[in-house]
Amino acid sequence: MRGVMVGLLVASILTLGGCNSGAPPPSPATSASPESAPATERVVGPLTEAEAKALATMNDRLKEYLEMHNRIEQSVPKLQKEATPEQIDQHQRALQKLVQKARATAKPGDIFTLEARPVIKRLLATVFEGPDGKQLRASIRDEEDPATTAKLKPTVNSRYPDTVPLSTVPPQVLQTLPKLTEELEYRFIGDSLILLDVEAHVIADFIDDVIPQ
Repeated sequence: MRGVMVGLLVASILTLGGCNSGAPPPSPATSASPESAPATERVVGPLTEAEAKALATMNDRLKEYLEMHNRIEQSVPKLQKEATPEQIDQHQRALQKLVQKARATAKPGDIFTLEARPVIKRLLATVFEGPDGKQLRASIRDEEDPATTAKLKPTVNSRYPDTVPLSTVPPQVLQTLPKLTEELEYRFIGDSLILLDVEAHVIADFIDDVIPQ
């Protein structure tokens, strides 16, 4: 019986393969592993050639930022494994000052480039307007104080507010946006997507109005 079932399965696969022999390969799945999937292909739906080029401009800026970050990090004494919370905070603030000095003229769009911004907004709109959109928005805002975040305006190269908890970022969002290295994270403040330098606790860039009401 098992051999019959296997034979039927193989026959079905061959039949389907014959029907689709001239079709293009399917778009990469949204659930593709961040470790193995290229950053510009881990999206909801296919990217046009223009959109892929637009996101590539952001990837170039990310590389430049990481090169700057790594140079600065190498100039600061490394934390010991047994570092106290006070020592960790001092180390973070030392990195913060150096990053802010190195990017004294930083402005919105330096990393989230003008070309990449509309693509990112479209991709996030696809996620947040999908069947799980309401639940995803609620998970992001779970620890948010609306009265506090309503008054906040992200600023490039400023310290992430110490009084604002870091938001949850659903896997669906992470799988949609260009991949980041461990030095940077996507976070949300209100309806803004921010790019956070984790070790320096600095807002590297942001995009307003990415979460639909």
